Amino acid sequence: MKSNGQVHNLIYVHKNVEQQFVMSYGIGFKEFAHYVPEPLQNMLLIKHQFDYGAFNMHTNLEYVEEYELKKIVEDNVYGYGDFCWIDFQEEVGVNELNGQEIAELLYLGHLKQHLCSPFYSKLNNRFVYLSHDDGWFNKIYYRDFNDFYHMLGSTVSSKLSAVKGEKTLLGIKKRKEYPPIPKDVIYSFREKMKEGMVIAVEQAIQSRGKIEIPIWVIGDYFNMDEMYEDYVQMKKMPANGLIVYDRKSKEWNAIVK
Repeated sequence: MKSNGQVHNLIYVHKNVEQQFVMSYGIGFKEFAHYVPEPLQNMLLIKHQFDYGAFNMHTNLEYVEEYELKKIVEDNVYGYGDFCWIDFQEEVGVNELNGQEIAELLYLGHLKQHLCSPFYSKLNNRFVYLSHDDGWFNKIYYRDFNDFYHMLGSTVSSKLSAVKGEKTLLGIKKRKEYPPIPKDVIYSFREKMKEGMVIAVEQAIQSRGKIEIPIWVIGDYFNMDEMYEDYVQMKKMPANGLIVYDRKSKEWNAIVK
């Protein structure tokens, strides 16, 4: 199912509204960083193997400043094993964290769940990013789920561009760019996301007039090997919804069944 950091062109998302996180498979840090609507700010690294971080004496944690983010985005974060971080606005806010708050951050990185609210006024963070074998198991807390819908729509269209290229006269596959899927189209599936759903880009059906990406409601998983095994069986069944690209109008639509 996964090798050398590569996952299938399949996305699994399970959204927990009450606790403000999304569990996912198939979306890596590079995609997340590129497609969240506002550029990432500074990152306080909780678990990582990044070699170029600055050191914060107060927390004994390393951090990456905004202007250095390109280095970590381009790094092989899949190879870190655990990769956990929280964004922050100003280092002065990091230096104001008390012992309890620092302990909460370490707990987040260690058990990948929160003790108290994962959003800190001192940091003004938008996310808490917790992953193991990045792109295989990711749990991300979102202050605003609109960031998630925006990021997911762009990620799906990017994966489709990679999968459904068009052949040139020489028979070479050429990347075909598709517009990002609008937030409201992704939002149409919000109830299915609460149950846990897969967006099967690898099963996209292409015809002259449209492309249809099937969606199956699959359930709540922590173990992504089990999720994938169940998906293999589930994809034999009729889909629970479709994300449809109209080639003529160049617009996306949702069909929710």
